[in-house]
Amino acid sequence: MRALRFMTLVVLVLSIWLPAQAMAGDASPLTAHDLVTLKRLSDPQPSPDGKWVAYVLRSTDLEADRGRTDLWMVTLDGNVRRRLTTHEAGDFNPRWAADGKSLFFLSTRSGSSQVWRLPMEGGEAAQVTDLPLDIGNLELSPNGERIAFSLEVFADCEGLDCTVERLEKREKGPTSGRVYERLFVRHWDTWKDGRRSHLFTLRLNEEGAKPIDLSGSLDADVPSKPFGGSEEYAFSPDGRDLVFTARIAGQSEAWSTNFDLYSVAADGSSPPRNLTVANQAWDTAPVFSPDGKSLAYLAMARPTYEADRFRVMVRDVASGKSRELTTGWDRSPGGLVFSEDGKTLYATANDLGNRSLFAIDVASGEVTRLIAEGFVTSPRPVGAQLVVKIDSLTAPADLHTWCVTGCGLRQITEVNADALAQIEMGEPEQFTFAGWNGETVHAWVVKPAGFQKDTKYPLAFLIHGGPQGSFGNHFHYRWNPQSYAGAGYAAVMVDFHGSTGYGQAFTDSIGGDWGGKPLEDLQKGLVAALGRYPWIDGERACALGASYGGYMINWIAGNWADRFDCLVNHDGVFDTRSMYFETEELWFPEWEMRGSYWANPLQHEMHNPAAHVSKWKTPMLVIHGGLDYRVPESQGLQAFTALQRQGIPSRLLYYPDENHWVLKPNNSMQWHQEVLRWLGEWTEK
Repeated sequence: MRALRFMTLVVLVLSIWLPAQAMAGDASPLTAHDLVTLKRLSDPQPSPDGKWVAYVLRSTDLEADRGRTDLWMVTLDGNVRRRLTTHEAGDFNPRWAADGKSLFFLSTRSGSSQVWRLPMEGGEAAQVTDLPLDIGNLELSPNGERIAFSLEVFADCEGLDCTVERLEKREKGPTSGRVYERLFVRHWDTWKDGRRSHLFTLRLNEEGAKPIDLSGSLDADVPSKPFGGSEEYAFSPDGRDLVFTARIAGQSEAWSTNFDLYSVAADGSSPPRNLTVANQAWDTAPVFSPDGKSLAYLAMARPTYEADRFRVMVRDVASGKSRELTTGWDRSPGGLVFSEDGKTLYATANDLGNRSLFAIDVASGEVTRLIAEGFVTSPRPVGAQLVVKIDSLTAPADLHTWCVTGCGLRQITEVNADALAQIEMGEPEQFTFAGWNGETVHAWVVKPAGFQKDTKYPLAFLIHGGPQGSFGNHFHYRWNPQSYAGAGYAAVMVDFHGSTGYGQAFTDSIGGDWGGKPLEDLQKGLVAALGRYPWIDGERACALGASYGGYMINWIAGNWADRFDCLVNHDGVFDTRSMYFETEELWFPEWEMRGSYWANPLQHEMHNPAAHVSKWKTPMLVIHGGLDYRVPESQGLQAFTALQRQGIPSRLLYYPDENHWVLKPNNSMQWHQEVLRWLGEWTEK
C-alpha cells in the first residue's frame, strides 16, 4: 500500500476563537435564548463570475415557534452584503443560473415548496414550477438547460396526479389501517406510507415541459432518507447525464448499507446503470471533474458498518475503472469538490477534535491539511480562493475565504456581530491524557464565562452520541458547552474510544465494547481534568448525554454509581434487548453487538444498562421525544420507571412532537431551562 505524505501547510489559530466583541465589559454570559435566536448561515453558493456568494440565513421567530430562512449574498471580499428575499415564507436552496443573471431557489411562498427565479438585475421573484407535490433538493445543470429535484411519489404511479389522488383517497377513506410486508415500517421520525423520494429533471424554458422521473422503477429513495440531499447526485459538466446514490436492497433494506452510484441520462432516455455493483458497502457523494473525464466519490469497504472510513475514489468515465486515491490517509471525509482546474480535490474531515479542511492531489493522492482549527464545512472553489464556512466552540458559523496561493484566511460575513457583542463566551482548551490501554485520548474543557482563577466551579460532564461521533471544536445548537459555561459551569468533553477523527482503528474500538473502553476513558478523563484544572469542583459534578451519550448515562448509573451528583439522560438506550427489536436501522445494533439478538444474545446483554438497575442511586433527569424512532420513547419510559420504582429522585421531560432531537425553538429553550434547573438543584452545596 502506497504511503502518503501527510503534511501540514498551515495550522491556523483563527481569530474567531475569542472574538474581540466577547471581551467587552458589558457582555453577558450566553443564555438558552441567545443560543436559540442566533442566526444560522448555510448553503454558500458562489456566482459563476466569482464576484458574489449567495447563502441562506435562518432567523428565529419565537412567536411562530419556527425558524424562517431568507437569501442573502456577499461579495467575495466581504465589503458588500445584500439581502435578496424578505418574504415571510421560507426561501432556501439557492442555485445560480449558468449565466449568473438569476438565482433559482426553493420557496414555500405559494403554499408548497416550489422552484422560483430571482433576476439579479432587479425585480420580483417569479414562480418557475407549480407542481402538485412539494419539491426538494434543487440543482441546476451546468449548461442551464435543466433543473433536478426530488419529489415524494408512489413508485407504481404514472404521473404526479396519481400520487395526489391516492393520498386524497387515503385521507378520506373509512379505515386508517396500513399493511406492511417488510421493514422499514417507520424511519427516524416518520411512519412509511408507501411513497419513495424520486429524482426528477425538468427542462427549463420549454412550454409545457413535464417532470421526468429518473428513478423509474428503482425500489429506493433518491436522495436517501432521512438526511440525504443534493450531495447525493451530480450533473455531468455537459448536462447530459446525472450520477446519483441509491440503495436497492429489497427485503434487507433495514439492515443494509449497500448504497451504489447509478448513471442515467438527464432527459430520461436511458435507464439507470449501476456503476459500483462490485462494492457491497456504501458508495456516495459523486462529483465530476470540470472536464467530465473523471468522477470522484466516497466509498466504504465494510458492508453494514455505517461508521467505516470513507475512502476517496476516482473513476475514469471512459474506461469505467476506479482507483482509491487516499490509501494511506486515515481520515473519513464528508464530501468532495474539485478545484476549477481539476487537479485538486478539497474535503473536510474530523481531525483531532476539529473538522479540518484538506487538499488532495488528484495525480498523486498526496494530502495536505489547509485549515486545522475549528469546524470547517462547505468548501467552494472560486478561482485561486476557496469559500468555506467555519464555526468553533466560541463562534457560530460565518463565511471565510481561503487563499490557495498562501495569502491566508479572511472572514467575509459577520451575521451575528450585534448579538455576539453582548455575549461573553467561556474560553476553550484542548488537553490529552492516557486512556484505555495507555492510549492517547483527546478532550476539551470550556471555562465558565467570567472565569476567576480563585473560584471553584461545578462541572457539567458532557458525553457525545454516535457513538462514532465527536464533541469537538464546534458551535452546536443542541449540545453546546457554552450553555453550561454561561450558567457558571465548567464543561468537560472527552472523545473516548469510538470517537471519529483519530484514525479508523480508534473509531472501530468501541464495537462490541460499549460499556468498556469508553467508560474507562471517561473515568480517566475526569481524573485528568480535575488534576489539570484545580478550579473545577469535582464534588459538584453532573454528567449529561444524548443517544449513545444517554446510553452511557444509564450505564454510569449502574457502573459508576457513586461519582456524580446528578445525571441527565436524553433519548438514551436503556435496554439493549428491547432496543434491538424496536429500533429501525438494524444494521447499527447488528454491527455494534456483532449480530442479531438471537444470534448473539450474550454480546447484546454484556453491556446492558437494564441489567444493573439494582445499583442505581444517582438522581436522573430523563428526556425523550415521542417521534424518536431511532431510540423509541419506551427506552426513556423504562428508565424513568426504574428510577421511580426505586425511589430515586427523578424527573421526566417528554416531548410528543420532537424526534431524536429537540428542534422547535420554544421547546429548545424549555429543554435548556429544565436541564440547568436540574443541575442547579443537585450541585448547590
